[in-house]
Amino acid sequence: MAVEQEACALCGRIFGRRRERHHLVPRSQGGREIVQLHPICHRKIHSTLTERELRDGFDTIARLRAHPDIARFLRWIAGKPPDFHSRTATSRRLAARR
Repeated sequence: MAVEQEACALCGRIFGRRRERHHLVPRSQGGREIVQLHPICHRKIHSTLTERELRDGFDTIARLRAHPDIARFLRWIAGKPPDFHSRTATSRRLAARR
């Protein structure tokens, strides 16, 4: 009998050794729904969008995938192994707001 492996909610790749929980709406904004993500996918979301942006317009996996920067990241990460790690830079737009 084959064991079904779990996949990252954002990129769809099978999990390796690590995974992280992501609140679709940040807890600080009243969110409760959680999805499992690769650490690199989780970092990409938070390096691209503010908590307010997550709450107001990117509160579903489909909306996250539609964001141009995240869509570009998903095309790039698609062929990488499950435990792939790379530094995630904060977007210039987001860095300017911090």
